[in-house]
Amino acid sequence: MISSWRKIRASRHANKRNGLDDLSNMEVSIPNHFRCPISLDLMKDPVTLSTGITYDRHTIETWIEAGNKICPITKQMLSTFEPIPNHTIRKMIQDWCVDNSSYGIERIPTPRIPLSSHQVTEMLSKVVAGCRREEASACQELVGKIKRLVKENERNKRCFVANGTVGVLASTFEAFSKLSFDKNGAVLEEILSCLSLMTPLDGEAKSFLGSNSSLNCMVWFLKSGDLSVQANSVLVLKHVLSSDQKKMEEFSRIEGSLEALVKVIKEPVSPTTTKASLLIVYYMVSTSSSSRVDEKIITRFIDMGLIERLLEMLVDCDKSICEKALGVLDGLCLTTQGREKAYANALTMPVLVKKILRVSDLATEFSVSIVWKLSKNDKREDGGVIVEALRVGAFQKLLLLLQFGCNEKIKDKATELLKLLNLHREKLECIDSMDFKNLKRP
Repeated sequence: MISSWRKIRASRHANKRNGLDDLSNMEVSIPNHFRCPISLDLMKDPVTLSTGITYDRHTIETWIEAGNKICPITKQMLSTFEPIPNHTIRKMIQDWCVDNSSYGIERIPTPRIPLSSHQVTEMLSKVVAGCRREEASACQELVGKIKRLVKENERNKRCFVANGTVGVLASTFEAFSKLSFDKNGAVLEEILSCLSLMTPLDGEAKSFLGSNSSLNCMVWFLKSGDLSVQANSVLVLKHVLSSDQKKMEEFSRIEGSLEALVKVIKEPVSPTTTKASLLIVYYMVSTSSSSRVDEKIITRFIDMGLIERLLEMLVDCDKSICEKALGVLDGLCLTTQGREKAYANALTMPVLVKKILRVSDLATEFSVSIVWKLSKNDKREDGGVIVEALRVGAFQKLLLLLQFGCNEKIKDKATELLKLLNLHREKLECIDSMDFKNLKRP
């Protein structure tokens, strides 16, 4: 009798489980007017265009950003590109989600109302007005609000950039920097922090930030600011000084500017900051990025121990830093003093030869160029760096480089180097076979 009761109870439990399984396997049909006409998915943030058709915000904004100026359904020209939130449809979709929650459908959250061009313009007008009245604290508060909204999502960032925020902030930075660094330090820091989130900078912004007062302010931050301010200053300077010879010359004439840059390289704040600093130095010392190179600037960098620091970095660094460090080293070796410092360092040849065919085409190009400069200008009777390069496997690396293929400029240098190395091959020759492990033809 007890056994029969247990069988009945087990049967009832099994029927309940089967009923739940059947219920969970039922397909829920989404009403057509809840689907986005483009993606056909359930709309999470329904918006209506000027043509009266409702779409999901993300989908229609992607359509408009692609350069389309017509409604996808009606093919009519859009009179405005600002979609209007459809709260009625959104509320209906949310109610439908709640009614069908037993089928595993989750209620879509109420979307936050996105930033509009009008709101951005209004905020920027207040920043301009506050700047005219020299109200640093009011401007700082407004810039802080802009920064929070920019960080919130990519759409907000695009809206701010499209409405000229970068230019307004850059002009405000210049205006406050002309007054006093100490007195207006807080608002200047806030503006730099916000600008670093909205790079690359446009021409108007570069003009304001490249002024004498703005450059002096950023150098001041590099020398006396905390780590985050130093990082923001370097990131903004990278965009301001890039390929602008006049601004680079003005920057280099500011007292302590080059020392501040080298300090950031010697005492890294972050990999991003290190890369930005190396890029700025590269613009100053590279013949490829300017019509002429100021040897006085190169000499100052060398006297600060930059060559020694670069060689230490190259022992163990990522691809991007390696390429930039080699580019700077190539520029520094243009001068006799730079080459003498490289000759005197035991790391020079082992590190440079190691980077050939090991990091990237650009790193290989810079490495060959530096070895060529050092070998061609070394007049020591014992062979000097040429013998050292031969000892660490440069001959075999260069042969492989010619076999794999390279541009004509590097090909000529590699060929000339091979001729120089061949003169000393009878003296000694050594190769690290690990350098060629897993090496593949591109």
